[in-house]
Amino acid sequence: MAEVSFFLRFALRYGSLMIGCIYAIMAVFRVLVGVVKKGPQTIFFSKRRPRPPRCMQDPALGVNGYAYLENARLHYVSNGSEDKPLMLLVHGFPEFWYSWRYQLKEFSSHYRVVAVDQRGYGDSDKPSSVYDYRLPMLVNDLKELIIALDYKKCVLVGHDWGGIVAWAFAQTVPDMVEHLIVMNAPSPHAFLNHASNSLSQLKKSWYFFFFQVPYIPELIISLLDFDFLSNAFTGKTMGVRSGSVTEDDVEAYKFTFQRNGLTAPINFYRGLVRYPDFAFSRLQSLQSKVMCPTLIIWGCKDGALEKELAALSTEMVAGEVTVKYIEDCSHWTQMDRPEQVNTFIHEFLKQN
Repeated sequence: MAEVSFFLRFALRYGSLMIGCIYAIMAVFRVLVGVVKKGPQTIFFSKRRPRPPRCMQDPALGVNGYAYLENARLHYVSNGSEDKPLMLLVHGFPEFWYSWRYQLKEFSSHYRVVAVDQRGYGDSDKPSSVYDYRLPMLVNDLKELIIALDYKKCVLVGHDWGGIVAWAFAQTVPDMVEHLIVMNAPSPHAFLNHASNSLSQLKKSWYFFFFQVPYIPELIISLLDFDFLSNAFTGKTMGVRSGSVTEDDVEAYKFTFQRNGLTAPINFYRGLVRYPDFAFSRLQSLQSKVMCPTLIIWGCKDGALEKELAALSTEMVAGEVTVKYIEDCSHWTQMDRPEQVNTFIHEFLKQN
């Protein structure tokens, strides 16, 4: 398999870091302006959250479990009988298993629905090295998790970063994926090609560069009592458009990241740039594409990923592929329009 050349690897890593430093300087400048205007106590502030929000403890969502893999212990929430087929739900950034609350309830009558905390998130293990967040490690986690749950295959559902891992998994471990469902997550191949030719997508990917800078992204996200998360899920630019995310839901995310930290989740982005072979070279050089029936659901009001990526991602599917667009839907597809998403999934699984 072809490897990314040393020069391309060097340019990707340090070029991204240089651009990220520009964004970091801008972010720090805004913080300093805020400190001067409002005082440090209003900027460097986080309230104590001693208990998980009640919404996370809803017994209708399922039961907690742990899978002890070779390199990590993964936490998950499971709903549905163990004698039913497996539906594995994989979240993105900045999320955790709770993002699948609507699907955990909806599909538990027909599947054993398992929403996992990926390594670095929630109650799963958080290795300290960026090396431990390479895409092959994330793919292997899913493989070992399916086996640990005593299954040979699954319906694999991914959103955002979880969708990127799901694409790579379906391409490299095809025998373990019966159906693939991805939401607002392009295949690595489609994203690389589109971002290389679209200035607007490159601009929307500013955070990708910003996250290459050490320490500062973690600090910025935690300011103003994790106001970044409030804006991400309920703000005008990126937030859900249906009003389905409540204050309690936002508190669930704030509690989780305040307790568990942000470095490990951000290391997903750092690992992709520092160790690019698998994502940018090997995946593209594989002869086989995704062979299983595939459903792509895309919220068209995504502030980070352009609509064109959905159609471009179909090029990596050799089997049956269906694309469903939700026009008035944000990046947080499964939370923003859960009824429409669930209907699309039901129809897809019945037809395939």
